Amino acid sequence: MTNWNAMSDEEFRQIARKFIEDNYPQKLRYPSKRLRWAEIKDWYFTQSKAGWIAPGWPVEHGGMGLAPGKLIIWVEEQENYGVGRAPDHGLTMIGPTIIQLGSPEQKAQYLPKIITGEHVWGQCYSEPNAGSDLASLRTEAVLDGDHFVVNGQKIWSTLAQDATHLYVLVRTDKNVKKQEGITFLLVDANTPGITIRPIMTIAGDDKFCEVFFDNVRVPAANVIGGVNKGWTVAKTQLGFERIFLGSPKLPQYALGRLEDIAMKIGAFDDALFTDKFTQLKLDVADLNALYRRYTEIVRRGGQLPPDVSMLKVWSTETYARIASLMVEAAGAAGGLDGATDLGGMTEDIMTHYYYARPATIYGGSNEVQRNILSRATLNLPG
Repeated sequence: MTNWNAMSDEEFRQIARKFIEDNYPQKLRYPSKRLRWAEIKDWYFTQSKAGWIAPGWPVEHGGMGLAPGKLIIWVEEQENYGVGRAPDHGLTMIGPTIIQLGSPEQKAQYLPKIITGEHVWGQCYSEPNAGSDLASLRTEAVLDGDHFVVNGQKIWSTLAQDATHLYVLVRTDKNVKKQEGITFLLVDANTPGITIRPIMTIAGDDKFCEVFFDNVRVPAANVIGGVNKGWTVAKTQLGFERIFLGSPKLPQYALGRLEDIAMKIGAFDDALFTDKFTQLKLDVADLNALYRRYTEIVRRGGQLPPDVSMLKVWSTETYARIASLMVEAAGAAGGLDGATDLGGMTEDIMTHYYYARPATIYGGSNEVQRNILSRATLNLPG
């Protein structure tokens, strides 16, 4: 068995890069929208068969056992090559949670089927009135014998229509502090009483869903971490999420597309455009330098400080400004949906613009991230 962590970072990077270049479909590079399971499952299966599907999982559970620094390299190489994101909640969220907090029976039941792709997981956290204030969730689970009966509604569940299983935060006690009355449940998506309804976005895709629970019976054995301990369980899933959401790759890619467009249509002849572009280029360069600072902490095995929240704010808001300038530079063509011809090249400008808006919300809205920075970093009153 290959000892990946014994390799130098550069040697591992070259092997990872070659694996991606040799196996990832060219037609799926830099997708303009989130890919559905049917579109990208072959890539998932290819990784699974080669032993590359769960790089961060321990070897004993079917993973590669990569140290944090090597895991970041793997993510960076995928981003650099334009690899589309597969439905990966099983790999990045629920799998690690089960490894850390699940019972031996839960590990044996769920982990192998995540590795093979037999189980595809979706997240059911947010609700219509519980988004950034997630602890206000109202989806209720009442114990009835050896089952919980679940009733309520979830929203913004990404690609839930492709999921075979869902992990759900439910309220199991209304008489305690709201964070203390929440339980974490694993739910088979084919259980009677579950309705999944896709939501069509302004960008023209249906990657988000509403999920309705109507007297859904879930075995009590499917609780992770203990009854009323779900808030703590959910927090263990954060892991590297904040640092990956703050990756400079998305604004870097968008800036490259903006530069290509500007060259084609002669936008650099306009001094005002050139000034705006240069400011954005410097912002992306500064973001990249900041990102490296935090990845070095991870490489050393250190604990990320609260001020890592500035990465997500910086990355997503820079991306939004780039997308806005792309629309502005394209003139009348900037408001057209779909692939648009711009001086001999085609670009789906509005998709960048549409996707830049929710990027500031998901993963903890930027307002919430600023509150974290104000309290935990600047010691300002809450």
